[in-house]
Amino acid sequence: MRTQVGIVGGGPAGMVLSHLLHLRGIESVVLELRSRQVVETTVRAGVLEHGTAELLRQTGVGERMDREGAVHHGVNLQFGGRRHRLDFPELTGGRKIWVYGQQEVVKDLYAARLQEGGQIIFEAAATGLRDLDTPTPKIRFRRGAQLDPEAGEIRFHADAEEEEITCDFVAGCDGYFGVSRSYIPEDVRKEHVRTYPFGWFGILVEGPPSTEELIYALHERGFALVSTRSPEIQRLYFQCDPHDDVDNWPDERIWEELQARLETDEGWTLKKGRIFQKDIVQMRSFICEPMQHGRLFLAGDAAHIVPPTGAKGMNLAVADVRVLASGLTEFYTSGDNAILDAYSETCLRRVWKASRFSWWMTSMLHRFHDEDDFRYRLQLAELDYVTSSRAASTSLAENYVGLPMEPAPGDTANNRGRAASAST
Repeated sequence: MRTQVGIVGGGPAGMVLSHLLHLRGIESVVLELRSRQVVETTVRAGVLEHGTAELLRQTGVGERMDREGAVHHGVNLQFGGRRHRLDFPELTGGRKIWVYGQQEVVKDLYAARLQEGGQIIFEAAATGLRDLDTPTPKIRFRRGAQLDPEAGEIRFHADAEEEEITCDFVAGCDGYFGVSRSYIPEDVRKEHVRTYPFGWFGILVEGPPSTEELIYALHERGFALVSTRSPEIQRLYFQCDPHDDVDNWPDERIWEELQARLETDEGWTLKKGRIFQKDIVQMRSFICEPMQHGRLFLAGDAAHIVPPTGAKGMNLAVADVRVLASGLTEFYTSGDNAILDAYSETCLRRVWKASRFSWWMTSMLHRFHDEDDFRYRLQLAELDYVTSSRAASTSLAENYVGLPMEPAPGDTANNRGRAASAST
């Protein structure tokens, strides 16, 4: 099989990249480990920065987002039993966020690519990469793959034969556990890791929303978050021991814990519903440097992970592939490698800023129970400052709705004009 860009991973990073390349006349083949049905029905987070939503709209895949997604004009910070709202448009010159599930974004991208004859091979696992330092890198893969989530293993049909894609470039968009990152040599690759001493106990609830906009709460017992996935499905979290067991938390105990952490002086009450999913997520930060090697380029979770407190994961993936798409466009148009050569440098500036913001939000809103009351009082003071100072509120709002995209070194005015559909 031959294509121009081989994309490992059919999540947001891989599919946005494939879509952008198609609009610029560049062919790609996408390998996705999971089935289409699994991807489209697995409920995932979906806070879209202003620029991410604009990109989807400008490139023709934002119609359903505009129709079914929820526009949020702010967030609520709660501490000391009081709730404080930050007005994003007022603080950022009109920018806002959209709440639209990641699985819905990918569903729209699948439909658009398949309608245009795009090649997406579902249930296909990349087994290796080779010739990354040559003009014709290759991706080895097998069809009929199935992921066993309990064992953490990929299983293949007995008759699955190894196939190969020859391409000009490889985009590793296969997440933290994918194979792509391992093909950046160990003596070149540096991985930065921060593991936090707590996790998030998350639930999916069938029921009405409790709030029109997200609530981030700091309580003596720990952090809590109220968010939404759709008018019928709500997502709630509370800080927990990452080694806890979901079986220790019957439904009534969960509701009691959430209500205790979210209670206000005004007597606000959380709306309940049928809990149909429970899980515990470990909080960590991870960044791989560099994000490229030869003709391999990493994007999204394959290169970096941030705590979900700042709502940056999917947005960083989209930011990565915007840069990559611009670089590939310039290469195929003029033969200029400047944007591709600067890919890591350009992306990592944004990644580190987003990681700083996510770390700051996480540190401000979670209890560190191994420390004394001094830290907790500092957190309350910082929240008081953030919600009473316009400068501090503006800083949080600017980061939350998304920092402006920086032009890549070597990105010419001519190329930016061709890539107008991928800019904010």
